[in-house]
Amino acid sequence: MKNVLALILAGGEGRRLSVLGEKRAKPAVPFAGKYRIIDFALSNCVNSGINTVAVIPQYNPRSLARHIGVGKPWDLDRAVGGIALLSPFVSTNGEMHWYKGTAEAVYHNLDFIQDSRVEQVLILSGDHVYIMHYEQMIEFHRRQGADITIGVTEVPWNETNRFGIVLLDNNNKVVAFEEKPSQPKGNLASMGIYAFNKNILFKVLEDAHRHGLQDFGSQIIPDAIDKYQIYGYKYQGYWRDVGTIEAYWQANMDLIIDLPPFNLYEPGSQVRTPSVDMPPVKLGPRAQISRSLISNGCIINGSVFNSVLSPHVYVEEGAQVIDSIVFDDTIIAKDAVVHRSVIDKKCYIAQGCCIGYGDDYVPNKDEPLYLNCGITVVGKGARLPPGLKVGRNCKIDSEVQESNFSTLFVPSGSSVAGRENILQARFQ
Repeated sequence: MKNVLALILAGGEGRRLSVLGEKRAKPAVPFAGKYRIIDFALSNCVNSGINTVAVIPQYNPRSLARHIGVGKPWDLDRAVGGIALLSPFVSTNGEMHWYKGTAEAVYHNLDFIQDSRVEQVLILSGDHVYIMHYEQMIEFHRRQGADITIGVTEVPWNETNRFGIVLLDNNNKVVAFEEKPSQPKGNLASMGIYAFNKNILFKVLEDAHRHGLQDFGSQIIPDAIDKYQIYGYKYQGYWRDVGTIEAYWQANMDLIIDLPPFNLYEPGSQVRTPSVDMPPVKLGPRAQISRSLISNGCIINGSVFNSVLSPHVYVEEGAQVIDSIVFDDTIIAKDAVVHRSVIDKKCYIAQGCCIGYGDDYVPNKDEPLYLNCGITVVGKGARLPPGLKVGRNCKIDSEVQESNFSTLFVPSGSSVAGRENILQARFQ
């Protein structure tokens, strides 16, 4: 689509994703086996004919930058348009532009937007999972004569307090915006997708900067309702904010049911990602697999049920992976059991381990707001000793080694820190 620039906000810290967001930006977290979360926004852009895209990273950007590269998987490695990474920077007067909010991140890149010579700017979140044809939203925006258009979708009433709730009149014009209301008047949630006419975006952000407003959802949009023509574009498809462990786990599980609400196989909606050269999946003589996504390079000699496995996962004989998500290059050793857990990259779950053990669902003592739904998370590079039992809502930090465990039982709601994290805590 001509005359449209897409800006993808990808600086999220991912604290609500617990240890999964410890060493990577939230949009760089693996999803559905072979993808990263940001792949959905990037793929939506190119599938919608938008080939001028900028990504604004901040927190732990290295893995995100490595994943995006020059944009080749999304056909964005081009001389005209293409992809750009707009990282925080130090100005000529020595001022450090560390982005304090979504609006401020865009404000400090207005020169880039001006140079792009576009009519509309589409602002996207890099940490949502959905397939959407943005050209339909842009056409709606232009047809309505809107200054600003917000992508909105219905969410369950019991989840409205997690979102900005948008109220529309009969012509789909925005009449009110409630940020995470305790008593909502509607259930149309902002998707964190905003289409701006470029001149309006400049006016809005310059005014916001003068008044110290830093965030689109909680500050900019509510302030602009009485000043500009703002409309809501109703999106009918699958959309998930996967910013919590429970939402992330559920969005993965949504993919493996018989008729998934989110269809990765729909023609014309290809989700693109860097290709990894790996051999096909290999199944041993006693392997059992049911309702699962298994990526290339996996070797399965045990059992995998209702789970999602990233590339090069090895499940040894007698091992069971149930209702779980396992990232790249992880080994589930003989007779180990992984139940309702998320295991990060390059982990070793030793023989006879049981991750997700017992019926005690007490929340995690360190992260009770994030780890409270029975899911246990194991950080990148962790090595667990043989015979270890780990309960529910537990957190095993990245790079934990066998020597970090003083006992072979980790009760539900507990955390195990590696030496690196223990030393950091000691000197804070």
